[in-house]
Amino acid sequence: MDHIELLRRLAVSDASLGHDLGPALVKPDQLDPKTVALVRLGALVAVSGAVASYGAHADAAVAEGATEAEIVDVLVAVVAITGLPCVVSAASKLALALGYDIDDILEHQPSG
Repeated sequence: MDHIELLRRLAVSDASLGHDLGPALVKPDQLDPKTVALVRLGALVAVSGAVASYGAHADAAVAEGATEAEIVDVLVAVVAITGLPCVVSAASKLALALGYDIDDILEHQPSG
């Protein structure tokens, strides 16, 4: 594949790219697919992943049976390792990935 195609596929977080890049992106065989999807979301928080990546991986987690509550719980699980600023940054990306209107969420936050 040429570099333009590779760049495009990376930019849109093309899930089939793993098949083309080889064994480095193979799924673990000791974890169930839902757990793998949730762990990958946690890794996105740690590396400050892009919005497109959150969309693709949140969709993958839902496809593997994860609930939205479990997906949000990933943020709680990693905060002690990644720190609150990383989780705050990730929360808006994850909210968008799950189809929530960030502006609406911010407008309705409690005063205090």
